[in-house]
Amino acid sequence: MLVDCHVNIWDANQLKDRFATGTAMARHGTIGTVSDGDTIHKALEKVDKAILFSPKYPDSAGIDGSDETTARAVAKYPDKFIGFAAVDPRREDAMDLLVHAVEDLRLTGVKFGPIYNGVSVLDPRMDPVWAYCQKNNLPVTMHMGTTFAEGTPNRYGKPDDVETVAQRYPDLKLIMAHLAHPWIDECITICRRNANVYTEISAIFYRPWQFYNGLVSAQEYRITERNKIFWGTDFPFSEVDESIAALKNVNQFTEGTSLPRVSQETIDAILYSNPLEHWWHGGYPG
Repeated sequence: MLVDCHVNIWDANQLKDRFATGTAMARHGTIGTVSDGDTIHKALEKVDKAILFSPKYPDSAGIDGSDETTARAVAKYPDKFIGFAAVDPRREDAMDLLVHAVEDLRLTGVKFGPIYNGVSVLDPRMDPVWAYCQKNNLPVTMHMGTTFAEGTPNRYGKPDDVETVAQRYPDLKLIMAHLAHPWIDECITICRRNANVYTEISAIFYRPWQFYNGLVSAQEYRITERNKIFWGTDFPFSEVDESIAALKNVNQFTEGTSLPRVSQETIDAILYSNPLEHWWHGGYPG
């Protein structure tokens, strides 16, 4: 099974001027700007399942998504799409929106971007979110790592505080997206120590040397043997074919050298990782 654990969805009217002019996120052409449900379904034809969320980062990344957008796509393509809610803890109605997304829209996980919302994972406003997610068996994917979006605080992208959350809420499944780049070793060691913490490699291949070193480190710390590291695209910021090709070609630097290689077993373990078996207690409830 090929599962894309990180897919962004939005309607065209949910992109703000800042997305194209102030974030350096959008790629040339339509890739990176068009990501409605039908577009995603076509682009992810080779993928068996995909986890979708609609980011709520209007003042940083210029995307003002909604959980309804995610829920409509899941309703249209229920055999392929799994929907996560997005939370912006700065909103006074953040918990009301989360409860609505889970109990009315039937979304089955949560996405949170500390660096985009400017809110630490240890901020008291996140306490009811963590507690609700733990109680309701909702995995939380966090954008960990840096971003190109202007005005975002690097300190909230660092992974160290995730360990504190994981230990306060031991039954809460936490996923650090993007290997928490460039703090990759910190991310990997936190995953190794904490049974309820995972990571994934979406959109890391843009920096091939960093990507290679990160996977070597993941292999040496043996999290690849422990179902702790997962595959995703970060569509529409990267596509399925290029994400797969980059993973399969990760050893490009090693030819004719004594550099360590990422093993075929590691590559296969990541590419065919299955969050449906590990991110929910008892497996995916859908």
